[in-house]
Amino acid sequence: MQKSFFSKISFLFIATLLMWLKTYVVYKTSFNIKIENFMQEFILFINPLSFLLFVFGIGLFFKEKNRNRFIIGASIILTLVLLANMIFYRFYNDFLTIPVLFQTNNMGDLGSSINSLFMPADLLLAVDIVILIWLYKRQPVKAGGAATRKERAAYFLFVAAVFFFNLGVSETERPQLLTRSFDREVLVKNISLYNFHIYDALIQSKQSAQRALADSNSLTEIENYVSANRTDPDKELFGIAKGRNVILVSLESTQSFVVNRKLNGKEITPYLNDLIKKSYSFDNFYHQTGQGKTADSEFIVDNSLYPLGRGAVFFTNAANEYTAMPEILKNHGYYSSVFHANNKSFWNRDIMYDSLKYDKFYDIKSYDVNDQNSVGWGLKDKEFFEQTAELMKGIPQPFYTRLITLTNHFPFELDEEDKMIDEFDSKSGTLNRYFPTVRYQDEALKRFIEKLKENGLYDNSVIVLYGDHYGISENHNEAMGQFLGKEITPFEEVQLQRVPLVIHIPGVTDKKPKTIDTVGGQIDIRPTLLNLLGIDSSDQVQFGNDLFSGDKMEFTVLRDGSVITKDKVYTDGVCYDKSTGKPTKNKDGCEAFAEKAKQELSYSDQIIYGDLLRFYDSERLKKQSASIKKKGDKKE
Repeated sequence: MQKSFFSKISFLFIATLLMWLKTYVVYKTSFNIKIENFMQEFILFINPLSFLLFVFGIGLFFKEKNRNRFIIGASIILTLVLLANMIFYRFYNDFLTIPVLFQTNNMGDLGSSINSLFMPADLLLAVDIVILIWLYKRQPVKAGGAATRKERAAYFLFVAAVFFFNLGVSETERPQLLTRSFDREVLVKNISLYNFHIYDALIQSKQSAQRALADSNSLTEIENYVSANRTDPDKELFGIAKGRNVILVSLESTQSFVVNRKLNGKEITPYLNDLIKKSYSFDNFYHQTGQGKTADSEFIVDNSLYPLGRGAVFFTNAANEYTAMPEILKNHGYYSSVFHANNKSFWNRDIMYDSLKYDKFYDIKSYDVNDQNSVGWGLKDKEFFEQTAELMKGIPQPFYTRLITLTNHFPFELDEEDKMIDEFDSKSGTLNRYFPTVRYQDEALKRFIEKLKENGLYDNSVIVLYGDHYGISENHNEAMGQFLGKEITPFEEVQLQRVPLVIHIPGVTDKKPKTIDTVGGQIDIRPTLLNLLGIDSSDQVQFGNDLFSGDKMEFTVLRDGSVITKDKVYTDGVCYDKSTGKPTKNKDGCEAFAEKAKQELSYSDQIIYGDLLRFYDSERLKKQSASIKKKGDKKE
């Protein structure tokens, strides 16, 4: 009987072994999973085993011929899961989640990016499948039946033992492992890519139920936290831009490491460098986006809430109630719009912009787009800015408007006639191509400002330029280290998340420009702008604070849980001293900030998943009524 059972699982065993080894090879060659000791390497090696044994073991319920077919089919599906994660990781430096898979209507626009990310070596993923098919056809199938109940029970008991052994050593190495849904690398490193996807599905189901169970009490707790951490605006700057138009320019994939730097003796961003000398600029400012990238940056800026750790709010929670910038400014006579020469459905913008209360979305149909004026993802930035400046002449003033650029987008393609600076010389084609597209974007920006002056919109506007997210991921650290002339450590990786923030107020900042080194992030843009416009936002549910406030805590949280303060950087469980870039001897000075970061991210997630801002108006009215009643009682 024992020999009979092992003959039944021989094909299963070969398939498991091949897929197990293939998964481990992918871990080591395609994902940048940080390994700190032998135990972590051991866990990484064994973590796919229990899942593979379980999935292929389902074949034991079938007769031998169908069992082997099932195993081949399962191998193909799991290989596709590996391939999808590999391609996604090459640009986003992250693993796929269920909310991302729901973003299928973006796939058509991602074509050029996906093509550039697929490598011929990826075809090697099919080698084990070819071997299995060869074995299946080569060996005559005996008329074997399904495994007996006892055999299946023994087999799955063994699978459970392997799983709990894996989970046990993982929990020992990383306590409270399954509470870290925001840290996908840690989960994949410990429970496997496959089990991570199952865990992700369970989290998705749990979060889908949060809205139904939410009530106003949840919002009250968060409001109390926000109120306790709110700072007063700078009195001298409050209202300094009152009544002006607000023009936000989202600089695609622009990181601070290109600002005030040269490549082969030429400035990479000459116009931006000059504009900074006439503006308020921030050199310790960080993007805080997650998987939603540009869409996340839009969400953060308009709402002063954090993006989700999984997927993009623009897709997962577009029907929520929000109190975004367009709605706040509408109460002060502002007209709101977005200019973006892409399909209106990309990132679900047409639905989300309605929820954010934008008055008008100028999408690709508002532009003259053809093969001659397009490259990469679409309309070139120079053409985009030229056409947008003309369209802006027709919108009511004062207005609040956002412009989203395209050219400096991965895979950073540019026509030869538009290149104003040479490519970098490294092993990373991505980084090499990045510099010419950044330089092109900078020149396009210069023309835009000139057009605003020609059209009479410049003098009465506040122009805000900000980098939306990183352009060069940590997959290119070696080449980045070559450009910067230093090793890219985890500390430096966090520092590379800095993006430009430039606030230019004609007639004001020209006279008294200032570079501010206060630590801040995209979440601080909304309260900063509202205060410059002289609009009190003290009753808003927002996690950001005025960057000009003297009381602002120098504290910024990235979506992965990393924390930056004036003196420290905390990332991946390690506390670094900013002055040296070296790990501190202990976590003193970081642990309290790490807990605060975790709390803020959790509160923001609760607002989004529970749609808690639908209770905002009713809660505010209750407070006003209570305040009026309290005053009345005092009079009596």
